[in-house]
Amino acid sequence: MSDAQDADDAAESNVGVPDEEAVEANVEAALREFLDALGESETYRRFVAADEALRDDADAMALLREYQRKQQQMQRGGFDGSVMAELKQLQTEMSNDETIQRQRAAQADLIALLQRTDDVISDAIGEAFARSTGGGCC
Repeated sequence: MSDAQDADDAAESNVGVPDEEAVEANVEAALREFLDALGESETYRRFVAADEALRDDADAMALLREYQRKQQQMQRGGFDGSVMAELKQLQTEMSNDETIQRQRAAQADLIALLQRTDDVISDAIGEAFARSTGGGCC
């Protein structure tokens, strides 16, 4: 059989089989469309606005930084009743801070939307899409 005949036979056997590059391009296009739709969603816009408001609220940011500092202090130094009491007080203050609560609620709504998206993709492909496969390289 000639090389030309082999090429013709190979081309005929691939009829109806999607070109891998075309499939990849379609996936990329669908991903861009999804990201555009996500960016235009009310849920995402609320999250961005709440996150910006939090970053602009000096008192709320100071409260979050102090909470993180106390958490690190507790992790490094082991259990300390006075630090634990301070953490609980800071948690109460954060739960009473409207800016922090608005950002947390918007974040929870966005996470819920993304989890629903993951569920749809997982159902479509027949396996868990965004599952964790474990730790890093080491």
